Amino acid sequence: MTTDEGTKSEGEVQAAALAERGEDITPARDRGVLKVRRMGLPGRVLPCLLHFGVRGHVGGLHPQPLGSRQVIKAWDIGVATMKKGEICYLLCKPEYAYGSAGSAPKIPSNATLFFEVELLDFKGEDLFEDGGIIRRIKRKGEGYSNPNEGATVEIHLEGFCGGTRFDCKDVKFVVGEGEDHDIPIGIDKALEKMQRGEHCILYLGPRYGFGEAGKPKYGIQANAELVYEVTLKSFEKAKESWEMDTKEKLEQAAVVKEKGTMYFKEGKYLQAVIQYGKIVSWLEMEYGLSEKESKASDSFLLAAFLNLAMCYLKLREYAKAVECCDKALGLDQDNEKGLYRRGEARLLMNEFELAKCDFQKVLEVNPQNKAAKSQISVCQKKTKEHNERDRRIYANMFTKFAERDAKEAASKIGVEKAVEKAACEKGPKTPGAE
Repeated sequence: MTTDEGTKSEGEVQAAALAERGEDITPARDRGVLKVRRMGLPGRVLPCLLHFGVRGHVGGLHPQPLGSRQVIKAWDIGVATMKKGEICYLLCKPEYAYGSAGSAPKIPSNATLFFEVELLDFKGEDLFEDGGIIRRIKRKGEGYSNPNEGATVEIHLEGFCGGTRFDCKDVKFVVGEGEDHDIPIGIDKALEKMQRGEHCILYLGPRYGFGEAGKPKYGIQANAELVYEVTLKSFEKAKESWEMDTKEKLEQAAVVKEKGTMYFKEGKYLQAVIQYGKIVSWLEMEYGLSEKESKASDSFLLAAFLNLAMCYLKLREYAKAVECCDKALGLDQDNEKGLYRRGEARLLMNEFELAKCDFQKVLEVNPQNKAAKSQISVCQKKTKEHNERDRRIYANMFTKFAERDAKEAASKIGVEKAVEKAACEKGPKTPGAE
């Protein structure tokens, strides 16, 4: 937007031209924000509803959080349509700018504004703060509700790998069971952060894509990075734990346990974690049960914790595996699988003595467990190697300290000899000498 007289007429001409040929980019199609792209870089990705930086005739560089209401509505709409490096013109009606209030002293009430905008850069939203799922919103959703785990969703999606589209479909499924429809776990996870009507781009790392197995059906290789464009058309939330009675929780626990076991056998460990985790969320804090219900609940919880521990071992999340084994052993302190799997996790965490203790307890429960005997030998070997390595490190350290001390002592002796020699060369003072 220009403010001086020398550029005012030029801006008016550009605004008039924009009003004639500008593209209406408002969701309501009311021509409240019109856009003409002056220059762009084809193929670049669109920005998300997070931080971006623009430059225009509005006073220099403006890093802002898009979609947070810290910028005028027209910028929320306009910048969301831009690509990195693009320069465009935006013509914005008052209701999409500063409205009847204006913005003193430069912008009067009910002003139609003209912007020249360059999108310099933007950052995606890291949904789980591990870099595995990056979201970029193209269109905000409605309301404040999100699908929960187990919700039934209807979405449209397009999947891309290396710039090639490999999937495009409308699909209805249960969140947490997308794999049944050849949808990677990252989509399930991201849907729990989306709102009805939201249209976004998701960048999935291998862990949240098709992982080490790939997806031969789509020609996806192992550990491929994927890009999905997803629209959440509608959803129906699943019952929360507090909305279910004990009988329903126990019935559903049996269902999801089988589902989790199926996923585990197929090597889909993240999907299995979701299913087993439901049992824990439903039953771990359930009180006031009858004796029969309590026995069934403990049985499901024990199986869930043991299976979660195995999943986390496969996922190389050893601390979580130990935590789940601790929970299982809290229910059954002599559980052979719980002791063994905790020993495995501790061994992989280089906690050799603790691991050996677990394997020894396994033998106390079952003296015939050959695997535990073998693991004790491994622990002893690893402990010996670790101790020898420490001895070498400390021996080298002490040698270096001794060498350093010897050099310092030699240097000190050298200085003392030099001082003594200088004193001797100077000779004793004679009487009357000045």
